[in-house]
Amino acid sequence: MDLQSFVVALIVMGCSAYAAWSLMPAAARRAIATTVLRLSLPEFLAKPFAKALKPASGCGGCDSCGDEAAKPAAMQTVKFHPRIRPSSRSR
Repeated sequence: MDLQSFVVALIVMGCSAYAAWSLMPAAARRAIATTVLRLSLPEFLAKPFAKALKPASGCGGCDSCGDEAAKPAAMQTVKFHPRIRPSSRSR
């Protein structure tokens, strides 16, 4: 196997792991995170697993509650505009 195939295989495995982690139910993520955090991992590798152990926020589980950019700016009023229907006499 040449170097290019090895690099492509690593990228595919990484993307597969990310997709599986993102689509996995929260209970399964917590179970895996508990097991993995028993190992001595560097800080940058342990951070996503520690985040998975925190309780879910209940807003849908988008995993962006810690980001400042994901928070809503301010409450806005919703206005409903009635649809103007054409009259049936204009034939």
